[in-house]
Amino acid sequence: MEAVAAAKPAIKVAAICGSLRKGSYNRGLLRTALDISREPINGIQLEYIDISPLPMLNTDLEVDGKYPPVVEAFRQKILEADSILFASPEYNYSVTAPLKNAIDWASRPPNVWADKAAAIVSAGGGFGGGLAQYHLRQIGVYLDLHFVNKPEFFLNAFQPPAKFDTDGNLIDLASKERIKELLLSLQAFTLRLKGNKC
Repeated sequence: MEAVAAAKPAIKVAAICGSLRKGSYNRGLLRTALDISREPINGIQLEYIDISPLPMLNTDLEVDGKYPPVVEAFRQKILEADSILFASPEYNYSVTAPLKNAIDWASRPPNVWADKAAAIVSAGGGFGGGLAQYHLRQIGVYLDLHFVNKPEFFLNAFQPPAKFDTDGNLIDLASKERIKELLLSLQAFTLRLKGNKC
């Protein structure tokens, strides 16, 4: 008798960073998530989505029900994703302007965020971006985004020992393990929301 291992269906995860800086620690968290999704975790296809080309939201750019091509392409990537992984720096107790802009473009009718699972990672000083995460969760309520509650991932990037190298790559092994746990939770939550039909 042949033993058939039940493989989890693959989920598509759109990874979005709220920082545009190349050496951003938050972008480093997403690079780590991408590395983890390639090897130790089966069934996750994670794709980094660059939000830097998006113009500032201006409804004058909407012509005959169409958005600018770069916005349409971004919205299509979000639409095709089963879930979202946000890396959100904290600016003035909130999310960054580029991230809010991307969120707003994708929420224009029809809202392409709706009914997707989501998770957040953040790095920074103090609470490691915790207030930005809280605000992003509030924004998600209106967008019908469903955030993983646990585990949470906040990282104080400036507390010794060093968590990142000089290029903004995560080097802290305990933090890498925590990102892996979050990805596994996002995977399970996404499959539950989709009824295991990804």
